[in-house]
Amino acid sequence: MKEAEKPRTGNKFCCISKLKVFLLSLSLAYVGKTMSGAYMNSMYTQIEKQFNIPASLVGIINGSFEIGNLLLIGFVSYFGAKLHRPRIIALGCTVLSFGCLLISLPHFLFGRYHIESSISQWENFSVVPLCLVNQSLISLPTEEPSTGCLHTATVIGPFLGFLLASFCAELFVDLESVDAEDITITATDARWVGAWWLGILVCASLNLLAGIPFWFLPKSLVKEGESNESEEKSKKSVVPLQENDKDEAKQTMYEIAKDFIPFLKALFCNPVYMLFICITVLQFSAFNGMISFMPKYLEQQFGKSASDAIFLIGVYNLPVICVGYFFGGLFMKKFKINIYQAANIAFWVSLLEYLLYFAAYWTVCDTSPVAGLTVSYEGIEQVSYAENTLLAGCNRDCDCPLKVWDPVCGNNGITYVSPCLAGCKASGGTGKSVVFENCTCVAATGLSSQNVSAILGQCDGEENCDKMLRYFLVLSLVCSFIFSLAAMPGYMVLIRSLKPEEKSFGVGIHGLASRVFAGIPSPIYFGALIDTTCLKWGSMTCGGEGACRMYDIVTYRWLYLGLPAVLRGVSYIPSALILLILKKKLKSESQILLNAPVEMQDKEQEALK
Repeated sequence: MKEAEKPRTGNKFCCISKLKVFLLSLSLAYVGKTMSGAYMNSMYTQIEKQFNIPASLVGIINGSFEIGNLLLIGFVSYFGAKLHRPRIIALGCTVLSFGCLLISLPHFLFGRYHIESSISQWENFSVVPLCLVNQSLISLPTEEPSTGCLHTATVIGPFLGFLLASFCAELFVDLESVDAEDITITATDARWVGAWWLGILVCASLNLLAGIPFWFLPKSLVKEGESNESEEKSKKSVVPLQENDKDEAKQTMYEIAKDFIPFLKALFCNPVYMLFICITVLQFSAFNGMISFMPKYLEQQFGKSASDAIFLIGVYNLPVICVGYFFGGLFMKKFKINIYQAANIAFWVSLLEYLLYFAAYWTVCDTSPVAGLTVSYEGIEQVSYAENTLLAGCNRDCDCPLKVWDPVCGNNGITYVSPCLAGCKASGGTGKSVVFENCTCVAATGLSSQNVSAILGQCDGEENCDKMLRYFLVLSLVCSFIFSLAAMPGYMVLIRSLKPEEKSFGVGIHGLASRVFAGIPSPIYFGALIDTTCLKWGSMTCGGEGACRMYDIVTYRWLYLGLPAVLRGVSYIPSALILLILKKKLKSESQILLNAPVEMQDKEQEALK
């Protein structure tokens, strides 16, 4: 026998088969895309602080990322299957890379970040504005001039994105121009801004590199191990990177587009498909809103730094999601689950996770005592959104600015919005070790007049917060794992509800709908609701309202956890309808199968006659 010939040299790329190059490149492209998305989601709070913008505007920035997808996803999902797919992927990677560079530009164009403070952090501490009765204070500083591989990649990418975001959030935003010793705040301070722009440059480089191999790949590839002889005899040895043969590739644009409306009509008349889109919109709205503001939630509820919050989200959630995807897919494959069984599994497993989700309401942390906002100056608990509650008898004659957020921690355990509002009349030390002394408002809580000092920064949270954070993270881990088990059965319902010729277009429209009705609006209304819980707004150098420095964490918790609960609860209505439709369809198909042998017997008898 003649030995099978090896693939021709033309089917290899640098001694590696082009098929393997394609799969590796596609996996790298997935890593780059998902890494960029996860990184940006983690860094929105840093952008909010640097440019002094409210959470609602951050939501608009987040949603605008989906607008780019919206403009092209329908076109690519339909026409991409009929054009040179590798080059389209290469173009997408390149555009994403330049988009990342564009996002980083504001850091270089707007100059150095100035920490909001009643003290100019670049000058000597002799200019500290303290409680100087009947004297005006210094104004604010002015501003200076292949399905296994691909699913794994979609989890590895966000994991790397969260790790990169955690690292960059620990670095000060102006690391290239500011000495670390000159920074008077810590990473847990509400005014801290990490080097968000640095990771974006890394993501831009990765996306640019990921797109390079696709420019050199052909339109179709030869299967590994196929001989040239068999290739000449049969066209089956060609693995298309697009779902069309040579004749289809030569079709005109009109011939390609003429089936667009019939395909769209068929999808709209598919009840299972349309109900699945409703479920996706509701579920994705809940997920997208939560993940966009989860770093802020951990910062505000549990007193963690942005760096720690981002790291904990990545470590506790993404690995178990990967494991859940794997076991969910393995279960589907091993037991050969049909569409009705898959819908049942997705429904009940998801419902179990939904019920566990409500335990998050018990992972609460005590409200941080801040004079004039969450407690009175006498230490009595209260919540106030009014600015005039920052004034009290101990500081009313100090002529303090009320807009500034420059917190100090009194040795009574209460945080004060500024040294002036704490009634401090003297200071000693330099840099982060400065101590404010003779603070009359600290003395108002009952401390002896000889021990009434304060230090820079908010008071540390109680030990109870660390314990509750662990409970929240463990609950998040369990819920993420259970929900990911339901993801593969749910995706199977989507795919099997479509005819083979509708799959590419159907998946594209599904992605389009989820972006239009969930990806774009959900961060906006989540951010707007979060803004309503703000107790103390920061101030801009021009005197306008800036980013929120402190929230009413009880109301924040109810809104942040409650809105996803409502959205997800409503999603179980179309889920139940899908189960009813599929059950009815299964019964009708079973009846046809039962009647088939009888009809065959009748035909056979008639033939015999």
